[in-house]
Amino acid sequence: MSDLVANELPETLLAKLQKEHYVLLATVDVETKAPSVHTVSWVFAPNPNQIRFAVGQRSRIVENIEANPDVSITLIGAGSTYAIEGKARVVEKPMANVQIKLAKVEVDVTAVRDVMFYGAKIDQEPTYVKTYDEDAAAKLDNQVMSALKKDGTA
Repeated sequence: MSDLVANELPETLLAKLQKEHYVLLATVDVETKAPSVHTVSWVFAPNPNQIRFAVGQRSRIVENIEANPDVSITLIGAGSTYAIEGKARVVEKPMANVQIKLAKVEVDVTAVRDVMFYGAKIDQEPTYVKTYDEDAAAKLDNQVMSALKKDGTA
């Protein structure tokens, strides 16, 4: 289908990205120049024109974005599948006030496309569970999401 929805996040997608949410991130690999797909859950949209996410500061994602800022974020929800295109930049490495070394990345949204195939809709969104200590996961999640919600760097 790949219909252009908007040049910014519609309210339904903005609402989804106000809390931790499972998304797929596509970058261009720094060495092979091939598409590279990653999963990300620490994601937050402060407004309709921007998405922030956190990844390990030594992640291949960081290298890829520093070499080529073009990214696509796939969000499954609100009854469909959306490709959110944009330009990314690493804005903080490491992130302040987070117990592990992460990088904060900001994406300026340039297009939102409905990429669901014709004649279908999503009736159940993906879910996941953390497989490590619940208390440690909750503490880390709170630190990371608080840091993502802050404008700028420390």
